[in-house]
Amino acid sequence: MLQFDEETSAQVEASYLTPDVLEQRRVVVEMVAPQPAEDVLDIGSGPGLLACDLAAAVGKAGSVTGVDPSQSMLALSARREPGPGAAPVSFVEAGALELPFADESFDIAVSTQVYEYIEEIEAALAEAHRVLRPGGRLLVLDTDWDSVVWHSSDAERMRRVMAVWDEHLADPGLPRRLTGLLKGAGFALEDRTVLPILNAGFDPRTYSGGLIGFVSGFVAGRQEISDEEAAAWADDLTGMDEDYFFSINRYLFLARKAN
Repeated sequence: MLQFDEETSAQVEASYLTPDVLEQRRVVVEMVAPQPAEDVLDIGSGPGLLACDLAAAVGKAGSVTGVDPSQSMLALSARREPGPGAAPVSFVEAGALELPFADESFDIAVSTQVYEYIEEIEAALAEAHRVLRPGGRLLVLDTDWDSVVWHSSDAERMRRVMAVWDEHLADPGLPRRLTGLLKGAGFALEDRTVLPILNAGFDPRTYSGGLIGFVSGFVAGRQEISDEEAAAWADDLTGMDEDYFFSINRYLFLARKAN
């Protein structure tokens, strides 16, 4: 699976600063609807951008805590400063399977692009349920990687590259199972929606423009994909100019812990 070292974490931060992911954060905050003075947990907080947006929403009387197992990610998030009037934000080294907080500590938990990396998804959802107060909300965003439409001059090579790319995840089709998993963890599902990302015409400052480097770096040398073939795959995409086309679906689930 993908390892979030210093280089990879910096690539993630760059992708999170694209307009595509900026819009994703806006949708996440709007859907979970933080209220003033609420306490929020960001599970897998990465570079800390969403945590700061949530801090602005709950204000000084609230709090935001981010957890991430990657020290490189925590180093990036430590440099973030929430704006004036925002809640205090803290970041803790921890994973989704062992949240270092007492029962019923938070009003909201969010997890974006995290659970698809976790083998023990039932245990992770149980942990989120444990730390939420009665009536607390959990928002989960994950991608179904079968939803990718990515134009290439070599469709067979694209198919093989994306099949190997799936290996960086525990479950590349997790959203299909989340309804039942959330109910099994004791949550009542309140809302589901899809957030498409569309990049038409090549631009390195888009989500998929940054994704090319992630994918080519991961697949090179795996299975039967050589370094040269991975590089050729990437060069093909970056040279497409106006013919470049990428889309993918991300799915958001809003659930509530029973009172």
